[in-house]
Amino acid sequence: MSNRLVVFDCDGTLVDSQHSICTAMTRAFEDVQLPPPERLAILSAVGLSLPVAMARLLPDAEADFHDHLADRYKLAFQAMRREQGVQEPLYPGIADLVAELDAAGWLLGVATGKSDRGLNLCLAHHGIIDRFVTLQTADRHPSKPHPSMLMTAMAEAGAEPETTVMIGDTSFDIAMGLAAGVRSIGVAWGYHLPGELVAAGAHAVAMDSAELRGHIGAP
Repeated sequence: MSNRLVVFDCDGTLVDSQHSICTAMTRAFEDVQLPPPERLAILSAVGLSLPVAMARLLPDAEADFHDHLADRYKLAFQAMRREQGVQEPLYPGIADLVAELDAAGWLLGVATGKSDRGLNLCLAHHGIIDRFVTLQTADRHPSKPHPSMLMTAMAEAGAEPETTVMIGDTSFDIAMGLAAGVRSIGVAWGYHLPGELVAAGAHAVAMDSAELRGHIGAP
């Protein structure tokens, strides 16, 4: 029998990192003497791998420049960590939800546009990294909505699409889940509007962690 797996996005789903993301993005653009994007534009690109996000924010630039800007973002974020300036609080109820799902027999994973280093630091800081059996990041996969992260997560967890649930706050998460053939649930507390998640094909959209637990269903 296939294992049951819940895969979470990280930024905008597990943690509210918008302040840190917007600050790092602003620094990256300022480092190359460009006006930074508006906050909503930055948040609309959260979840994509960094070069793809840069291409979305600066579509007229060359691919090499997108890569350079992505590197500037990483350096800015690393500097903020050294300065104790990174803010990534868990959303209300998430720690309890993760513990409850784990205790109920679900296997847990993460599929995120973060780097391996950034994800590990974030989950370890909140004391929940040991709850997850599979961690997939932009370091080793194509950008969402490509299903590579989910396919690898299922393979590592011994799960099948029919026993897997994808949880995310962006249309990229929903599209990735659908491309992998898994049930895809949106959360309303992240960076894309609920209507965008519905339009992307979300099977449901949860307004809070308790409602999300109900949508995930029995173990």
